[in-house]
Amino acid sequence: MPAHATSPGTVLITGTSTGIGLAVAVGAARAGWTVVATMRDLGKADALREAAEKAGVAERVHLKRLDVTDPLLIAACVEDVVVEFGRLDAVVNNAGAGHLNTIELGTVADVRATMEVNFFGVVEVTKAAMPHLRESGGRLITVTSVGGVVGQPFNEAYCAAKFAVEGFMEALAPVAAAVGVSVSVIEPGAVASEFVANVGIDIPAYVAAAGPYADAVTHYLDRTTQAFHAAQGVEDAAAPVVDTLGADNPPFRVQTSEAARAFVGAKLADLDGSAVQSLTRSWLS
Repeated sequence: MPAHATSPGTVLITGTSTGIGLAVAVGAARAGWTVVATMRDLGKADALREAAEKAGVAERVHLKRLDVTDPLLIAACVEDVVVEFGRLDAVVNNAGAGHLNTIELGTVADVRATMEVNFFGVVEVTKAAMPHLRESGGRLITVTSVGGVVGQPFNEAYCAAKFAVEGFMEALAPVAAAVGVSVSVIEPGAVASEFVANVGIDIPAYVAAAGPYADAVTHYLDRTTQAFHAAQGVEDAAAPVVDTLGADNPPFRVQTSEAARAFVGAKLADLDGSAVQSLTRSWLS
């Protein structure tokens, strides 16, 4: 059993300014972890500070700047954590960015930028952290998405990045286990956070410019808006991450809700892809 399963140690969490990352940082601190909460812009840290103060855990939440697209900053941040706290027991890769478009209407540069944040950022943080996690017998947790299992319309770049993360972690998990590091992925479905708003598109303008895709994207956006009206709360989505941090024998794949389990389960049982294609095509008409 890893030592930190019963005695929480130091955890580094990326993307903690809002949403799931913020809630995980506070939840982990409540569970006794020393939390290094990172974000690209420390000017956006007030919400986390306030939440930590309200929860009575501010003394266990330590803020650091980290841009997951900057390998030098990642390496420096991880080394600073080890120097300051003496060890690194866990990492939660949470930082990410949405992207809504289809390839004909977008650019390959958009796809590369989405991959840079959502996939290569995870790879860089993982590479920097692994020697220290190996030394501590620690654990590596990555927040992916049901979109890392089921490809979804108008989310080609985002789903490609999340699929890549899932494949990377699934391949890494047995190798990491051989040197004492536990690897898990967390798969939320629709979550009531600022993530969707942060995609940053002007929906009427996007539909107007969608040309032959206008009808399909209108149906997709209507369906997605309805899904997010019934979205899981941020704290509920964060709780399985904190539970996985402290579990004696954490599973590789964890969904954050019954809806997410049903959605992912349909894909994993769909050997020829027909069930998923039938489902997602229905979103567009």
